[in-house]
Amino acid sequence: MSWRFALLIDPLAADVSLPGYGHTFEVVDPSAPALSVGELSTQRGDGIFESIGVINGHAQEVDAHLERLEHSARLCDLPAPHLAQWREAIEVTAAVCPEGECVIKLILSRGIEHGPTPTAWVTAAEAPNNAPVRVNGVRAVTLDRGLDSGASERAPWLLLGAKTLSYAVNMAALREAKRQGADDAIFVSSDGIVLEGPTSSVILRFGDRFITPQPGAGILHGTTQMSVFEHLTARGHEATYETITAAELEEADAAWLVSSVRLAAPVSALNAKKLVMDAEFTASINEYLLSPRD
Repeated sequence: MSWRFALLIDPLAADVSLPGYGHTFEVVDPSAPALSVGELSTQRGDGIFESIGVINGHAQEVDAHLERLEHSARLCDLPAPHLAQWREAIEVTAAVCPEGECVIKLILSRGIEHGPTPTAWVTAAEAPNNAPVRVNGVRAVTLDRGLDSGASERAPWLLLGAKTLSYAVNMAALREAKRQGADDAIFVSSDGIVLEGPTSSVILRFGDRFITPQPGAGILHGTTQMSVFEHLTARGHEATYETITAAELEEADAAWLVSSVRLAAPVSALNAKKLVMDAEFTASINEYLLSPRD
């Protein structure tokens, strides 16, 4: 993924009481140095982010992503993002995206160590070609996350419901899935509750019912999953949030891993057990996800 465009945001410029109000961001060369060596996002992964899909220059579900950015900032004790400022930055960035599929990333870091302000920036790049995986599906394995389903409520400092830059564990899980001959993973809690994928939400079908895990178990509430549920409900399907056990996961009639850039990838096999993939139904979901959505 090569970055095509980037801009740095000045979080303080959104404060009308401060000098320099109005100059909220500046375009920078995405291939040139832009961050200090003291930046805590790179030193400690101390920050949050959002990935927004862009279809033919239209940024998808901006409101939902900004709400989640605000939620993550609150969980991480970061300054509340000025949403109008970020929205303007997204509009400017989406306007330079070419036709086809792109991805915009929003990053808010705690800034330079002992520094006075956070660091914030936005980037844009062409998205990988995800068309094949939307048709051919992914092979998934379940991996123990090492925490029980009550950990997020008992220990909120673990930040399990925030989209943080600390993705080392998520990437390690994907490497472990590949070592086991799969393409992706589904996390389960140590007490056997289905959670999410390292970079995706899980949607299961049992007969005519569609189910996703309860977000209260310390998982990230997926913007794409919420959009798919709105679509399914509008088509007359039952779509609900429930606590799902690992044993129940094995009995699902079908499963999808959904995310903002890859969209809906059907699960072709789970722990080496083949699952039925409904090509026509999956195509209809992705057709909807590829349409402009606010």
